[in-house]
Amino acid sequence: MKDWFQKKRPLTVLGLAFDGARIDAAVVRRTNDTAELGPCGGGGFTGDLLKVDPAVLGAELRVVLDAAEIRERACVVALPAEWALSLQSVLPELSAEDTASLLQLEAEAGFPYGLEALRIAHSRFQTQGGPAFVTQLAIQREHVERIEAILRAARLTPVSITLGVTAQQAPTKPPGGGVVALFVGDKNVTLLIVSGGGVVALRTLEPAVQGEAGETWVAADLIGRELRVTLGQLNPAVRDSLTHVRIFGGHAADRLAAELAPRAATFGLKLERVLQFAPGELGVKVATATPPTAAVATAGRYLATATAGLEFLPPRVSPWQQFAGKHSAGKLMLAAKLAGGLAVLVLLAFLVQQVQLMGLRSQWSGMATKVKELETLQQQIKRFRPWYDDSIRSLSILRRLTEAFPENGDVTAKTIELRDSGTVICTGTASDNSALLKALDKLRATADIVDVQVDQVRGKSPLQFTFNFQWGGSPRQP
Repeated sequence: MKDWFQKKRPLTVLGLAFDGARIDAAVVRRTNDTAELGPCGGGGFTGDLLKVDPAVLGAELRVVLDAAEIRERACVVALPAEWALSLQSVLPELSAEDTASLLQLEAEAGFPYGLEALRIAHSRFQTQGGPAFVTQLAIQREHVERIEAILRAARLTPVSITLGVTAQQAPTKPPGGGVVALFVGDKNVTLLIVSGGGVVALRTLEPAVQGEAGETWVAADLIGRELRVTLGQLNPAVRDSLTHVRIFGGHAADRLAAELAPRAATFGLKLERVLQFAPGELGVKVATATPPTAAVATAGRYLATATAGLEFLPPRVSPWQQFAGKHSAGKLMLAAKLAGGLAVLVLLAFLVQQVQLMGLRSQWSGMATKVKELETLQQQIKRFRPWYDDSIRSLSILRRLTEAFPENGDVTAKTIELRDSGTVICTGTASDNSALLKALDKLRATADIVDVQVDQVRGKSPLQFTFNFQWGGSPRQP
């Protein structure tokens, strides 16, 4: 039986792509399994998206939409990639509840903001013959709330909020080949790697756009170096799965594609300049001349699957669900009788509980003093137990890390986490990638340290890093 209280998917949506101070809009309509492109438009905001009053920005957005004769209210939103924070973790075989707890702990330790200040989406991917991984992508809750306020001021209703780059280049399903996607914007270049059904890496490279005699172009040497570094940090199984480099963008992307093609070939990758979406690439049939923009991609994928990919829109209870929870025709009298009986049972249970509590309070009065003494003793044991470790493991690990890091301070540690399994996780900063690689090489050559792996690198100079290794000379089990 059809669930009439379930929210129906619209057949026409407005795709909105925010990129710095620019907004792009495109209406996409679905008929059966075919999507058609409707009115499109674009423009710029007069102020910073994160600083100017949302009511002002909403009014400016409304002007852009009216100029393009766009009347659609339901919209899917593509956020800029530079807003996203990423964190990657190995995914052991656990229950769904334990997996959720593990990811929450990893997010609390890895992201620079508290979980209450973030909206987090998860993307899992599987390596060929190896473990599964999960990439957690987070956006500050304040940013999402500002976007919602701007949309309300423009009289729009968001049905999905996602990242534009993951809509333009969706994760490939295993065992298909992985893809390196480069998105050339007005002020930066975003690097996205997808493989094994999920997002492997997401980086924003800036400044990557330079000017030469009034012409906008991208420094291919810089992009090539960053690409080489990123590929070198990947899991070997993921690196071997990559087959293509796809370049999205306007005129600046044409020159980048021409200059980057020889370098991509040295990595064993075939370069593709994306000028239009393939007919079935968005999950529905589209015209061959459909532009591969973030606005079109988010709208098309939402119409195909009811989701544009990674979801950052807070969940809401629909009016139909609220109505269904309040009313049930023909059963109100039965519900009232059941409620009355339940109230009597609750009162009886409350009386029995009070009698039991009186007895327990009496027992507690006789043992409270001894319990307090035992709790004090346990606190002392927990406090001093780490100081009675004969192996002095913590000090030995700190010594090895100190010896591996350069004395001039080019590489510094921010946090060092020591786990009972022998895993050591270190986060910190480095002046550049070369200094970090030298420190990692010293660690790999150090006795008692094995399986040195880089988890995450963000930024350029200085850059932030997270790596881990196994202490004790025994490699971790896969």
